[in-house]
Amino acid sequence: MLRRLYDWTLSLAAGPRANAALFGVSFAESSFFPLPPDILLVPMILARPERAYRLALWCGVASTLGGLLGYAIGALLYDTLGLWIINLYGYGEKMDAFRDAYAAYGAWIILLKGLTPIPYKLVTITSGFAGYDFLLFFLLSLVSRTLRFLAVAALLRRYGEPVREFIEKRLELSALLLLVVVVGGFVIVKYVI
Repeated sequence: MLRRLYDWTLSLAAGPRANAALFGVSFAESSFFPLPPDILLVPMILARPERAYRLALWCGVASTLGGLLGYAIGALLYDTLGLWIINLYGYGEKMDAFRDAYAAYGAWIILLKGLTPIPYKLVTITSGFAGYDFLLFFLLSLVSRTLRFLAVAALLRRYGEPVREFIEKRLELSALLLLVVVVGGFVIVKYVI
């Protein structure tokens, strides 16, 4: 089953709807979707390495625009949809502390968390909830998210073939590593930050 899913993802990544799918996943991940856009970005870059940087820019722009939806959820719908999403991920009790941190370190929070695998939707919703300056939020998100995906593109441009070989030879281990990164991002936010 995992092999079929991997093959389907590769065929989607090389197909005519790849950019739309990448945009959709990147947009949704910044506001509510639990999986990172890397699940499509990595196979798309492996399928077409000459487009790596263009795909990373596309992913960064889509993620930033999705972040605007997350910001709106936090600013306009926090008591309903925003709180529900935050509680769904188990972070409800940390929101007041996170909001207080914004008063002193808002720009650093957005920049640093935008570069990590920590779920970015938590940053976007909290930015809206905390009333962080919208234009500054947009610019910091655009910089951090684009740099994050450009770093992935640069690594895959340099090490793409060995990465592809590793994934194809050790698909189960690769899926487990992806799961560890995704769950690890949530755990770090929940218990460390």
